[in-house]
Amino acid sequence: MSRPGHVLALNTGSSSLKYGLYRVDGERCEALFSGQTEGAADNDPLSALLASLSEQDLPAPDAIGHRIVHGGPNVRAHARIDAAMMEHLGQACAFAPLHVPPAVALVKQCAARFPGLPQVACFDTAFHASMPAVAKTLPLPADLREGGIERYGFHGLSYESIVRQLGDDLPSRVVIAHLGNGASLCAVRDGQSIDTTMGLTPTGGLVMGTRPGDLDPGVLLYLMRERGYDADALETLVDREAGLKGLSGGTSDMRELHATDSEVSRLAQDVFVHVARKHVAAMVASLGGIDLLVFTGGIGEHDEVTRDAILAGLRWIGDFASRTVPTQEDEQIARHTHHLTRTPTPAT
Repeated sequence: MSRPGHVLALNTGSSSLKYGLYRVDGERCEALFSGQTEGAADNDPLSALLASLSEQDLPAPDAIGHRIVHGGPNVRAHARIDAAMMEHLGQACAFAPLHVPPAVALVKQCAARFPGLPQVACFDTAFHASMPAVAKTLPLPADLREGGIERYGFHGLSYESIVRQLGDDLPSRVVIAHLGNGASLCAVRDGQSIDTTMGLTPTGGLVMGTRPGDLDPGVLLYLMRERGYDADALETLVDREAGLKGLSGGTSDMRELHATDSEVSRLAQDVFVHVARKHVAAMVASLGGIDLLVFTGGIGEHDEVTRDAILAGLRWIGDFASRTVPTQEDEQIARHTHHLTRTPTPAT
């Protein structure tokens, strides 16, 4: 058996930092404190977080777990962070420049603030390691694919948490829709990922808050040739200026779009729903049918209008159940971190 422990879970997203202190005892995971700051790239969000812990007289963490969006081609499982892992994380920055660099910076801040305290990297790509070759292989020459260019998939901690929460109620063929500022779908057969919408990076697939999802690569070539875009300009476009923000001309927040009665606002919502429906159908095709569609994430959990609009366009599929289940990414981080750093209880 292992001793109960206190884990600080840090979830660095593209637009926020979520955090929580958890008491973990076996499979039990109790939140003692949690919160969120907007702006994941703030200089030192850790100081404010630790000040809050101190003010509430909460225990110091025994370990720290980090959500790392992308581990690159050489890391496909959650693992303790050491010097070798930091090298891998540095290389992974090229695959997810919007997400990995601020997460790595936070790892370094924690190491400086808590010298010797174990830290764990929990990868969003890990859940998708089970995908078959037909789903993860991109149609490119072999020398490029051998360099790690393939479909990795993301939001894995969220998908893990849904599978865990459903437990014995998990049917064989499930499509999980993680809809938020970042959005993706996953086809889950018997608890394992067999296909997903995001690819090499978290920019593909569904329309997102500021990311376009699937985009004809010819668009990027056109912008380079005819509009003078370089790599930095393209990165800014596909990471920060496209998606709902690009469609609406200003906002990436679905709540603001619902509240605005304008042609561009309606178009942004309609495109989001249209693309989501198409990709749900693709995931159903990968599964050979569907028993359950699960909505999670900020939009998936709280936006009934968008959920209903997506479902309305899927009636042709036939009978299937749908549920809304809250994502528990941070609890997953805490469980993995405790498991990978736990100290066995001495025999008596």
